[in-house]
Amino acid sequence: MIKFESFVDILEFAIAREVEAHQFYQDMAQQTEDRDMHNVLLGFAQEELRHKAKLEMELVKAGRVVADPEEITNFEYTDHLEHYNPLNKEYRELLQTAIKKEKLSFRFYLDLALAVKDRDVRETLIALAEEEARHKVVLEIEYDVITPKK
Repeated sequence: MIKFESFVDILEFAIAREVEAHQFYQDMAQQTEDRDMHNVLLGFAQEELRHKAKLEMELVKAGRVVADPEEITNFEYTDHLEHYNPLNKEYRELLQTAIKKEKLSFRFYLDLALAVKDRDVRETLIALAEEEARHKVVLEIEYDVITPKK
């Protein structure tokens, strides 16, 4: 597991993950034929951008300039999923990947919240963890709906 050098490194890592998640949900929305789920996934994509904005605000409060996501170092993180190519995966596989991503994001934000001392930052991180948990539940329900029962 990576050992971050500073809180700013952690924030930049989290921002890069939110940018990646935004694109993931945009791509995933194109894979479903269900119009309602398509809209849910696009909504998730927008929420990931809101998460990014919250993290950027914490970065600004820490006195740092928000970097262009393309300039943020890609940290190696133990729980980080392998690079995906949504065009080569079926919708069901994408759902499985999304469920894992949301679970890891929930755990990341919760662990980080437990590690920070600043109450406002902790509340922001807990709120992000809760939103990731809600995403996971919605995705699990969709997975159950499309998975044939034995």
